[in-house]
Amino acid sequence: MARFDGKVAIVTGAASGIGKEIALRFAAEGAIAVIADLNLAAAQATVEEIKAAHGGDAFAVAMNVTDEAAVEQGVADVVAKYGKVDILVSNAGIQIVHPFVDFPYADWKKLLSIHLDGAFLTTRACLKHMYAANYGRVIYTGSVHSKEASKLKAPYVAAKHGLIGLAKVLAKEGAEHNVTANVVCPGFVLTPLVEKQIPEQAQALGISEEDVVKTVMLKETVDGQFTTTDDVADAVLFFAAATTNAFTGQSLVVSHGWFMQ
Repeated sequence: MARFDGKVAIVTGAASGIGKEIALRFAAEGAIAVIADLNLAAAQATVEEIKAAHGGDAFAVAMNVTDEAAVEQGVADVVAKYGKVDILVSNAGIQIVHPFVDFPYADWKKLLSIHLDGAFLTTRACLKHMYAANYGRVIYTGSVHSKEASKLKAPYVAAKHGLIGLAKVLAKEGAEHNVTANVVCPGFVLTPLVEKQIPEQAQALGISEEDVVKTVMLKETVDGQFTTTDDVADAVLFFAAATTNAFTGQSLVVSHGWFMQ
């Protein structure tokens, strides 16, 4: 029997990057992966990929995580189809870089809304079903920037720190309902989100793209290596498989030693 046989796992931002790898891994271990993404066509393509690879069930949901009604409807659709939600991986996110001194307020609000409002709204929508079932596993995709800071990333660092606080509150409130909450904190993973940042940071810092990778992104790692989507999925599935409250309110850094606790 696979670890997640019959479990319904909603993963936001799951049509690409880290979220997609997490969804694929859940499906490979027996879960019903719900691909929640702004891009419904890409989400449906991921569903077809899962069905072709594993022969299991998967479901695509169009979801703007900053839209309360869209989140509530998306989760309701999942529950109408499967009767429950066992696991939520709140992963949807973006990156915008500017110096603090001239960071546009609209960009600040946009980034915080996707990372923090999105985590709050998706969690709240799932909780009523998790509480009713007396079971739930909530995992937030944080970052090394949940622990550290970097130049040019004021809202991102603030949001990723905020997810740790959110998880701690949920860990305390959810315990009596057998709901755990944890944060996985990756280092730099070579996804489209990060690939986009390399030229942006090179321009902002006045250095080459190679130097951005070597002296900014991977400088503090022990081996100069990017974290992989597989590394992150390993940590997410570890928390999702926990059988007790022993692992709750925690944050696990997956970063080739960039940040050590």
